[in-house]
Amino acid sequence: MNTAELLVRCLENEGVQYIFGVPGEENLEVLQALRRSSIRFITTRHEQGAAFMADVYGRLTGRAGVCLSTLGPGATNLMTGVADANLDGAPLVAITGQVGTDRMHIESHQYLDLVAMFAPVTKWNAQIVRPSITPEIVRKAFKLAQTEKPGAVHIDLPENIAAMEASGTPLRRDRLDKTYASYQSLNEAASLISRARNPLILAGNGAIRAQASSALTEFATRLNIPVVNTFMGKGVIPYTHPLSLWAVGLQQRDLVSCGFDRTDLLIAVGYDLIEYSPKKWNPDGTIPIVHIAALPAEIDSSYIPQVEVVGDISDSLMEILRRCDRTGKPDPYGLSLRQNIVREYTCYAHDQSYPIKPQKLIYDLRQVLEPEDIVISDVGAHKMWMARLYHCDKPNTCLISNGFAAMGIAIPGALAAKLVHPDRRIVAVTGDGGFMMNCQELETALRVGTPFVTLIFNDGGYGLIEWKQHNQYNEAAFVKFGNPDFVKLAESMGLKGYRVEKAAELIPILKQALEQPVPTLIDCPVDYSENLYWTQRSQALVCETEG
Repeated sequence: MNTAELLVRCLENEGVQYIFGVPGEENLEVLQALRRSSIRFITTRHEQGAAFMADVYGRLTGRAGVCLSTLGPGATNLMTGVADANLDGAPLVAITGQVGTDRMHIESHQYLDLVAMFAPVTKWNAQIVRPSITPEIVRKAFKLAQTEKPGAVHIDLPENIAAMEASGTPLRRDRLDKTYASYQSLNEAASLISRARNPLILAGNGAIRAQASSALTEFATRLNIPVVNTFMGKGVIPYTHPLSLWAVGLQQRDLVSCGFDRTDLLIAVGYDLIEYSPKKWNPDGTIPIVHIAALPAEIDSSYIPQVEVVGDISDSLMEILRRCDRTGKPDPYGLSLRQNIVREYTCYAHDQSYPIKPQKLIYDLRQVLEPEDIVISDVGAHKMWMARLYHCDKPNTCLISNGFAAMGIAIPGALAAKLVHPDRRIVAVTGDGGFMMNCQELETALRVGTPFVTLIFNDGGYGLIEWKQHNQYNEAAFVKFGNPDFVKLAESMGLKGYRVEKAAELIPILKQALEQPVPTLIDCPVDYSENLYWTQRSQALVCETEG
């Protein structure tokens, strides 16, 4: 047995099912060891795609996704996806090949100090410098990647170490026991919540990672407290629930902002500041906050909790609920606010204009998909609309990158989602800009047998930047580009392609595309003049703050 074979045995011990990556000269020993293992290696067309696949796999399963590259340019290509996983709280283990230790001290072909390079975008990383330490490094990597707050780690394996004779066995995986909040913090939180007149819950991705959806829904229902979720907290409470005020997180004010203006106590549950800066909803730091999470609160002048309830989130919510003597009916203002939010959402249901308005596009997508189906949103103008208007019944059914917010994640992410949930229908929602960044992974999807739908919001430019330029300068520059014929591109890859030519075609095409045995692509022209119209409405928004 050599070090590479010992490494693979350790990966099997960690329960690794897939490794996403690109073969290279410096990882040949690892690839050879994988041939004789139970792990399925999925050859991608770009290392960034491999990292995004591992990223989404980790976010959906809670187990570290694994990606592999060679040294130099292969490793640098991984970094965007690795950084995305780290800031989005997705467990990921990145493994890179490296030059032999005998030429690290000199200027050498393709050599970069990868341990130094990955340090800023990972929770921890290390180089295997002796065969015997391999089991310790792998166990530590997975433990750190999967421990709250999850994130990315990196293992660097020099090619001469990979080929060295090795002995040893994988280390036993330890069980992580739950931690529980202190009685004092539970009592203080219950007292604050009992006295609050207009409390509001802000739920983030940490509540989903902790599988606290049921506890949060019961907590909100029994105490009659409205719930707002971040982009990454979608589905933590069903969007059909009468206390759900849907999503917050835009850089501009929205109807849901009125709830923050009026609240006298913000209950943050599994909320991470990176999801939506508190300076947007609490700029003066005047809103009292109860922090309920697995970890203590980050330091921010706009986020200074009066009490921090740190421990298992479900247990904390149930213990606070037992201690609360809060009674009464739901706040009438909160109910009317929800009615206004729902009314705005449904008013585009029958819009037949073309190019299609983003509101209509997303409304129709929601009508076609079942509650358990999964949407992966790319980054761009369409993400803002998806975040506002694509609503979820269940956690992890709409994945949005909002920590690192990296373009190009949707198609690789959809492939990973289909591997995790082969029985569910998967849609990658992307702009034409994000699509062209990783469209090559559609060939990977065809080859590995993961059919999903790619829905392109086509506006011929970087729509989000154009939106921001118009807001700031009343004009746009350097954002327009040309596109290939997306239908012909799909067909050239052996896929099925569709083009929407009027609004009434969208639902029939979506239904047909979702039934195909191969990956499909839908080219849908979108009317982004709605971006500026919505900005105008945002600027004119006036909230009732009393009553």
